[in-house]
Amino acid sequence: MKTAIVHHWLTGMRGGEKVLEQLILCYPDADLFTHVYDPEMVSDLIRGRPVRESFIARLPLGRKYFRHYLWLMPRALEEFDLTGYDLVISSESGPVKGVIAPPDALHVCYCHAPMRYIYDHYRRYRSGLNPVLRAVFSRVAHRLRIWDAVSAMRVDIFVANSHFTARRIRRAYGRGAEVVHPSVDLDLFDFDESAPPAEDAPYLVVSEMVGYKRVDLAIDAFRGLDRKLVIAGDGPDLAKLKRAAPSNVIFRGRVPNAALVELYRTARALVFPGEEDFGIVPVEAMACGCPVLAYDRGGLRESVVDGKTGLMFAEQSATSLRDAIVRFEGGTFSRAAIARHARTFGACRFRREFTAIVDAAMKARHPG
Repeated sequence: MKTAIVHHWLTGMRGGEKVLEQLILCYPDADLFTHVYDPEMVSDLIRGRPVRESFIARLPLGRKYFRHYLWLMPRALEEFDLTGYDLVISSESGPVKGVIAPPDALHVCYCHAPMRYIYDHYRRYRSGLNPVLRAVFSRVAHRLRIWDAVSAMRVDIFVANSHFTARRIRRAYGRGAEVVHPSVDLDLFDFDESAPPAEDAPYLVVSEMVGYKRVDLAIDAFRGLDRKLVIAGDGPDLAKLKRAAPSNVIFRGRVPNAALVELYRTARALVFPGEEDFGIVPVEAMACGCPVLAYDRGGLRESVVDGKTGLMFAEQSATSLRDAIVRFEGGTFSRAAIARHARTFGACRFRREFTAIVDAAMKARHPG
């Protein structure tokens, strides 16, 4: 079975790319298609597959500012030649499901989220632009919504990363979706009961530094607290967040996996103030035995067990997060039990569930 996997861009290893790794392990002979590819920024597993870029990579400054060419991405996707492929998998949090699969091919879209910047977060993105760009973005977003809804008809099966995302797919496209939660690398992110966190252990944030992750909220919550907060990750808002942070907030930048495991193991708790479609970082933390303090919205309701593997706070505010910290420090959590819960999100489970959906669809198309 000749397989193509289409991913929005390959310029780092975030949650979507970790799911992509599992898709490659499901279909190790697959060819990869993407807008922009930086081999130095991805894993050996991804680098080991043939990768074909769209014309976005050849545009002026396209490799660096590819997001500025959002308005051209639908056309770039439609120009990929997928002739001869039996299975097309689009790994989607942008418009990649809009590829044109061969008539006899099965097109499965693993959807992390319908495009946030034209749906849920449209007002937030638009308000952050200057008046000229705001007018341009409004026009582009309107046209992109129309194309996005039409391109959803090109998908045979939607697979969502959470029930929360499945509901958003239903609202955006009027389509149902199977649910397969993303996995965590349990060989890497594991629990070490021989080294419990110290009494003065810091709290931890692991995130890309972009607005909707709400790292600013975590910083505000720790302002004036007699507690340390360590922040790992980078992104376009890093410099601004550093300028606004008090002295008890420490920035580590992007850290390698081995250092990240150590941060999870030695943290008092992971602070996760954003609304996510699923959120792999909290599951990584829990796999290392680290409790999670999370905003009580979105896909985290499907991974964090309130009162057992962490605490949920009701409002996306510094005050609500501070209250959760007080409640957390007055309670008791079993780090071993937290790690056991996280093991239900293993990679074998993901691959088994995803391939079962594809196999069933293939069998229905070609009975006998």
